[in-house]
Amino acid sequence: MLKYIIRDIRLIKERDPAARNALEILLTYPSLSAIRSYRIAHWFYKHRFFTAARMISQRARKRTGIEIHPGATIGKGLFIDHGMGVVIGETAVVGDNCLIYQGATLGGTGKDKGKRHPTLGDNVLVGAGAKVLGPFKVGNNVKIAANAVVLNPIPDNCTAVGVPARVVRRNGKKVCTQDIDQVHIPDPVSLELCRMQAEIDRLRSEIDSLKNNK
Repeated sequence: MLKYIIRDIRLIKERDPAARNALEILLTYPSLSAIRSYRIAHWFYKHRFFTAARMISQRARKRTGIEIHPGATIGKGLFIDHGMGVVIGETAVVGDNCLIYQGATLGGTGKDKGKRHPTLGDNVLVGAGAKVLGPFKVGNNVKIAANAVVLNPIPDNCTAVGVPARVVRRNGKKVCTQDIDQVHIPDPVSLELCRMQAEIDRLRSEIDSLKNNK
């Protein structure tokens, strides 16, 4: 456990420019506390002490605002930045060196049995408020933009945005006409309203043309 804590402190210090020193991280970072509690709870869960495991995870949830089910499988190097409102479901799998921002959910849709939650590969970034829902695979080196809703598998080395999420970059190359990051995400409702307005303008133009030809 001490080895994990030292490694996680070093990782947070590398990734978070606001982290000043190891003592501050140890005492104030909810990610460190939540993941430490998860690893203890996960040990109890694997040894079939399910109630004890859930008690540990629920105490961590109340203390940090981060809910990690003890049945989840989490690799090394996970950093949950800020953390409030993060939910990781029972059958979720998180690979190595992933970064998850506040408000993100690795959840289910309510339609599946058994494996219900997503599997993240290595080096995956899940933006603030993003929802990854269902028992599918998100590949290695994937970036999921803030507030995206992912309902289908994403290949390796991709960036996904939107509701529902779609891939806009693959292997560093754009696969659509717009470059998107966590900040510059299109509003699908606004896009649809713009499309409808353009169609209305076209129809009006045709009606005016027909009136003028009478």
